[in-house]
Amino acid sequence: MAELFSDEWMKRYMEEWNNEPDLSDALAKINFNSVIAYGLEGEDNPRGVLVVENGKAVSGGAFNGENLNWDLRANQASWEKWAAKGIGMMGLGMAYTSRKLKFKVGDYGAMIKDPRMAGPFIKSFTVMGRV
Repeated sequence: MAELFSDEWMKRYMEEWNNEPDLSDALAKINFNSVIAYGLEGEDNPRGVLVVENGKAVSGGAFNGENLNWDLRANQASWEKWAAKGIGMMGLGMAYTSRKLKFKVGDYGAMIKDPRMAGPFIKSFTVMGRV
């Protein structure tokens, strides 16, 4: 298996993202565009980036200095747990309030209050488990 958020991992994640209608199609309905980074807590830069246009991931790979809309950070064990088991709305709230999931860039509050974004965001963790 490729290293979490490596260039290879992000390319596979991009494919899985686009294969999940509850994620890509749901976000396409709201014309969601974003540059989303993923990384480990305590590191200066994220490891991987996913570029989403109208809900579809159009590129994925290693972080290369992109301007980010979202930069999500957690420790390795938490990412692995969420990828293996997914995360529900309550789990997401607990992860955020306990600071296990950090938003270095991006507005968690605005996202979680919009069910059109919150549902797909939660689904993105399940999709990670398919990589």
